[in-house]
Amino acid sequence: MVTRDMLKRAPKVELHDHIDGGLRPVTVIDLATEYRIELPSTDPEELSAWLHRGANRKSLGLYLEGFSVTCGVMRTREAIERVAREAIEDLAEDGVVYAELRFAPVLHVRDDLDLESIVEAALRGLEAGKKATGTCYGLILCAMRNMSPSLSLETAELAVSYRDRGVVAFDIAGDESGHPPKRHIDAFQYIRNKNFNITIHAGEAFGPESIWQALQVCGAHRIGHGTRLIEDMAISGARIDKMGSLASYVRDRRIPLECCLSSNVQTGVAADYASHPFNVLYRNDFRVSLCTDNRLMSQTSLTNEFLLAVEHFGLTIRDVERISINAMKSAFVPYGERVRLIFDVIKPRYARLRDETNPHD
Repeated sequence: MVTRDMLKRAPKVELHDHIDGGLRPVTVIDLATEYRIELPSTDPEELSAWLHRGANRKSLGLYLEGFSVTCGVMRTREAIERVAREAIEDLAEDGVVYAELRFAPVLHVRDDLDLESIVEAALRGLEAGKKATGTCYGLILCAMRNMSPSLSLETAELAVSYRDRGVVAFDIAGDESGHPPKRHIDAFQYIRNKNFNITIHAGEAFGPESIWQALQVCGAHRIGHGTRLIEDMAISGARIDKMGSLASYVRDRRIPLECCLSSNVQTGVAADYASHPFNVLYRNDFRVSLCTDNRLMSQTSLTNEFLLAVEHFGLTIRDVERISINAMKSAFVPYGERVRLIFDVIKPRYARLRDETNPHD
């Protein structure tokens, strides 16, 4: 039997975590007080509930409303550095050994805060968190679908310029509906020409066409969510009877899918946990990982996401290990670092965890 305690102690890998979606409520209150920003509540529990309120309204747009508050308090170098550091600390406390965190620097630009200062503040915070906890990290810079393609190109150039200082990839986020990634093709072409990494939010609020475009037009190496890839399959229970060319391509090319159970149910992408496509994808050998998306907005943790998968899909500790290794294989850090973390950290700790629970396994 896999328990919450076992899952928390298990070495986990996080590939899809938005920094501005994972602030501590107390930090939001502290920063809002310092910068004289009015909040719906100054009680941590009440504020947490308020920020979580959009999560069960079955709409990505409503789910994203709370970001106006969290982005609003990340308004100085010191605030961004603090939030990034605390993100690593919280992930480490949850048993995460490697995390790729992402945010959109363009959302934090102010008169006295430019893109470079924003990225450097985040990297200082992440590095401080790593030194304090040992949890390794990579930073992903996001462009926004609803903004000008010229801003996306600027973010892409920014990402590449910091590739040797902790930035590991470029992403585009925001509501998919009406905002196809191909509008930002110059940014993606720049990243590809520089031999850099791309992950794209796709197959969340829009169907398989969004995933196809992310892969075949924009050159994504990973897909954020990918939930609606299921629409390119005929399934019976957890068995796939037939796959379309897109689903076959994703599986055969081992394209990683960053699956987020809680946020997908909360935004209405999946009707409920039991019917979430993760189980079908995992049982049929797609390369899937489990991710939190937004820890504050979804009131979740990576331990909680794995626990949901255990409860609804019958995952064993070996499944948890396999998914964690899949995630580490799919990370955007150099190959040598991926191998080191898998063989020196992840595998030995799972072996000890198995020995604890079943010495004869």
